[in-house]
Amino acid sequence: MPSDLLTIGYEGCTIDGVLTTLREARVGLLIDVRAVAASRKPGFSKRQLAAGLDQAGIGYLHLQRLGTPKSGRDAVRSGHPERMVPIFRAHMETPEAQWALTEAKALAVEKRCCLLCFERDHHHCHRHLVAEMIAAETGQTIDHLEVPVPRPGTLFP
Repeated sequence: MPSDLLTIGYEGCTIDGVLTTLREARVGLLIDVRAVAASRKPGFSKRQLAAGLDQAGIGYLHLQRLGTPKSGRDAVRSGHPERMVPIFRAHMETPEAQWALTEAKALAVEKRCCLLCFERDHHHCHRHLVAEMIAAETGQTIDHLEVPVPRPGTLFP
């Protein structure tokens, strides 16, 4: 039986907090499921993230086709998050998304993987849908990691 499939969101977190959480969870490969692997948060753009993960001994793979398409992101931004799920599910029926999902499934049974996206709460992020699609075939249990967030004015959570 493969190990748990993990997910993580970096909203409100530091790169150090995310890396520590991933190391403590013994993650072997981080699968970035953002459609756009860029971020204004230091350390979370694709190249910076990959370099930080490499230093931590964790692999990195960006599967862009597992990200929410622009129309889904626009729906959330315009105050209609309920529209994102059907848009995302339709997107996942495309051959490109199915190929990426097949790759993620294969990797998830080979090594301890964690899916990354922005939103802290997995209930408000498409990554829980991707995790459910993977686990439906692999039989894995899904574990949503939470990164301790520093309280304002302190160095530690």
